[in-house]
Amino acid sequence: MASPAIQLVKPRPWRRLSLTPYVFLLPALVTIAVLVVYPAAYTLYLSFTNYNLFHFNSFSLVGFKNYYDILNPNGLFFEDFIPVFIWTLFFAVSTAVLNYVVGFLIAVLVNNPRIPERAFYRMLLIFPYVMPGVITILIWSGMLNQSFGAIDAWLTSIHLPSVPWLTDPTGARAAILIVNLWLSFPFNMILCLSALQALPADMYEAATVDGASPFAKLRLLTLPLVFRITSPQLVGAFSFNFMNFNIVYLLTAGGPPKVGGTGAAGSTDVLASYIFNLTGTSHRYDLAAAVGIIIFLIQMVFALIGFGLTGNLGGRRQ
Repeated sequence: MASPAIQLVKPRPWRRLSLTPYVFLLPALVTIAVLVVYPAAYTLYLSFTNYNLFHFNSFSLVGFKNYYDILNPNGLFFEDFIPVFIWTLFFAVSTAVLNYVVGFLIAVLVNNPRIPERAFYRMLLIFPYVMPGVITILIWSGMLNQSFGAIDAWLTSIHLPSVPWLTDPTGARAAILIVNLWLSFPFNMILCLSALQALPADMYEAATVDGASPFAKLRLLTLPLVFRITSPQLVGAFSFNFMNFNIVYLLTAGGPPKVGGTGAAGSTDVLASYIFNLTGTSHRYDLAAAVGIIIFLIQMVFALIGFGLTGNLGGRRQ
């Protein structure tokens, strides 16, 4: 029996390394190194030092002391950090879910072909999104003022009690959620509208033939399919709101003041505004750097969990 033929594989000729792709990538790599890598590395370095108001020119390494002061129950800043972290986590999760749910429901309504002038309603509902966020937040701040705001004036006109939106911790937090909903639901509506219009019409026709009610089609067809397409938005919304500085700083400035602690954190401060207070008011750059590193680790963990739950962690979805 003849032995199988052995095929000789010719070695590939040596190819000269081309530097052209690296030349084109060089500006982007330099930009990333200067604007991302270096600040992150320097922040990590400062978190292990005592760089603050009293050690501007003579700071030195102190190890994990800053992390100890923040995370240890007996630490100096533990009483500030933990309430701020809990509120930040609650705000990021609740506002991401609330904005998505409201955006989805409005998208379902304005996508109904039986609604007359639905194009006009879409344009009207996008208006909060196209307005500059800073201006919108400042307008809401005036409207929510308990002394001369339009909202409390309207409540008083219909014989309802005035609400201390910006002077009570609960009212201020509710105001932040309401204003952030106004700013964010149009984007979720646009996203869900795009997903709704991509769904095949014959699927709903088959469901109608099978006797499915409108609510059943919404629950069993529309919601799962739209969520499958738009679920990564929840991860992005959580990450954005976890570091949402503008809404807190412009609406409540972190207030009202909180009883206890060092005074660096107010009742509505999130981690981003807490870092701002540590640097701009307390000049504790060492603690601010440590909080920044902790935020990075927290966001990385939650992002991995979120992508895992939505089925978008690596690879393609089955």
